[in-house]
Amino acid sequence: MVIARRSLPRISAQAIAGMLLAAIVGVLVLYPIFFLLQAALDVGDPDVRPPSAYGFGNFIALGHYASILGNTIGVSLAATAMAMIFGFVTAWILSRTNVPYRRTLEQLMAVPYYVTPLLGAFAWSLLGAPQSGFINQLWRAAGGSGALIDIVTPFGIAWVMALFEGSVAFVMIGAVMKSMDPSLEEASQVIGAGRLRTMVRVTLPLVAPGVLGAAIYVFAEMLGSFSAALVLGLPTRFYVVTTAIYQMISQYPPRIPLAAAMGVSLFAIMFAMMAIYRHIVTSRSFVTVTGKAFRPRRMDMGGLRWVLFGVCAFYILLSVVLPMATLAYVSVQKIAVAFPAATNWTLANYRGALTMNAVRSALSNSLLLGLATATIGTLLTGLLCWIVYRSRLPGRGAIEYIAMFPQAVPRLVFAFGMMWAWLVLPVPIYGTIWILLIAYLTVFMPLGMRTISGVMLQLDKSLEESAQMCGAPWIYRLRTVTIPLLRPGLLACWLLLFIASVRELGASILLMGPHSKVITPAIVESWFATSAELTAAMALIQTVVVAAAMGVFVMLTRQAARHGGE
Repeated sequence: MVIARRSLPRISAQAIAGMLLAAIVGVLVLYPIFFLLQAALDVGDPDVRPPSAYGFGNFIALGHYASILGNTIGVSLAATAMAMIFGFVTAWILSRTNVPYRRTLEQLMAVPYYVTPLLGAFAWSLLGAPQSGFINQLWRAAGGSGALIDIVTPFGIAWVMALFEGSVAFVMIGAVMKSMDPSLEEASQVIGAGRLRTMVRVTLPLVAPGVLGAAIYVFAEMLGSFSAALVLGLPTRFYVVTTAIYQMISQYPPRIPLAAAMGVSLFAIMFAMMAIYRHIVTSRSFVTVTGKAFRPRRMDMGGLRWVLFGVCAFYILLSVVLPMATLAYVSVQKIAVAFPAATNWTLANYRGALTMNAVRSALSNSLLLGLATATIGTLLTGLLCWIVYRSRLPGRGAIEYIAMFPQAVPRLVFAFGMMWAWLVLPVPIYGTIWILLIAYLTVFMPLGMRTISGVMLQLDKSLEESAQMCGAPWIYRLRTVTIPLLRPGLLACWLLLFIASVRELGASILLMGPHSKVITPAIVESWFATSAELTAAMALIQTVVVAAAMGVFVMLTRQAARHGGE
């Protein structure tokens, strides 16, 4: 008698890839969060791992730091209000009016994102420091007394943060305004309402959900801001939550449990704000675009359009032109002053920056990490997007949620969790370039997924299904169909990950070691330890590297577009 043996079910390559990706994402994201929570609940001997006792004592102790939480909320609210004003006004001008050179202005409005708040904080400190700031030197030379502006104040910190988050608000609000039916605004003008009244009484209420969603997102970003508060607040001992965490970890002995509790509290607030943001953007009920076709029309502002052009140009001047010009000016001086003598000009700062072993090593590490993060991150997030949006594997929704989780965690807080988590492993990777690579891949995972998913969702599934009906296996379909179609999104993802890695501060400053320094924390160290002139040269070298990467990206995308059109 022959007994037939039942064959085991065959596991497809898709299922294996899905399980492997789920495991990788879970380790990258959930493992540090677990240790962050564990450290926050540690009330035992701080030198014992794992903790010998758990409790809520660290959270209760945060009551003694209520002023720091108040500083964080106050600065974040002020910065959000200013950023939303910048973003709304410029978005309205460029999407609803016939302002001259609109396309050029729209492209320039994205530049503050690449300049970064760190370089802006350096530049505005040189411009607005009460004693040595160039603006105040010019003010006193013109007969004024005291300081015309003081940038090293809570309002100054909020000002710098708002200048460089205003471009984010502009992009988010501008997208809403461009999709709004203009007939409602035209009807308001027909019955006699002026342009300003129409904007306040019609445009603003109609885009209120999008504006509110952008405000919540920007506020969450402000809560986790680190660089501007570090450069402008630390010299005057003005702390927000992120700089307080940094100080608690850097001091001796480090106050790890208390810093972890403070980080968890900030993370909880940001997570709640991001949840509210997601609820708003997924449940909009202010419908202005219906099945009736329309073509967006822009209001004729007459001679006022040049005034509106000046408003946009003034924002670009404050956020891009003036900071970069200030850094360039300081980088070629021996001593930064508003009225330099002929002997004060020099290129020694650039020679020093390019010949110092520490700077060259930091720049090399940053470029190496940028290349590795962009390449591995694009591969990882591309596969994640395919699993989430194209496959039918169970649990793909949970994978997406976990992968997007770092978006709600300040990078400094996430790096703190990683520091605590990887210290307990017997593998000695803490303080090496490998821990930085793991950190970058984790914190920038949401950025890569957002970039690639936007392109993937525009592709018809039938293209891949046709290849599947012809018998093409999954990996062959990816290589011959999906990846060529996704080329623009993959290139954009690679560039964004490279730029984000080269300029990253919060995820680097806690994790780098003496032999794994990267350029952005090295610039911060130079600011506090050496001279403003050398720091300015280093900052401009970093900016040139990022600009060169953008130039290469534009060239590659144009070639890809020509190749795709043939």
